Amino acid sequence: MFKIKKIDEISSIELYKILKARNEVFVVEQDCVYQDCDDKDLKSYHLFLEEEEKVIAYLRILPRGLSYDEISIGRVLVIKESRGRGLAQKMIVEAIKFIENELNETKIKISAQAYLEKFYKQHGFITVSDVYLEDGIPHIEMIRGE
Repeated sequence: MFKIKKIDEISSIELYKILKARNEVFVVEQDCVYQDCDDKDLKSYHLFLEEEEKVIAYLRILPRGLSYDEISIGRVLVIKESRGRGLAQKMIVEAIKFIENELNETKIKISAQAYLEKFYKQHGFITVSDVYLEDGIPHIEMIRGE
């Protein structure tokens, strides 16, 4: 079952597992050196799934005004050994439901890795930018909702 918590509700062990998963995917696997702890975590909601003492899927939901004028989703990941099980699909659905039902927001903006455009389109996102490089990786901006 997915958990959704603010930073002050996350235990130190959960936080360690989240940061470990983010580093495993974004820094090591994608060979991307960047400042992962960017202070946006302090104001975000953290949606994650643990299995066998590991965080295997994670994303953060950023309030309006933090990254964009719209609410946003970022740091979306499923660790390598847990891919192919539909976890990313389920996680995005959970995030959208939370944003719409709990935060009463209808518009979501994301900066997605370009190769995931089709994935996000399946969830109602439309592309609103050309491809650009972010930390050396091709990205696009996408919006869902009004």
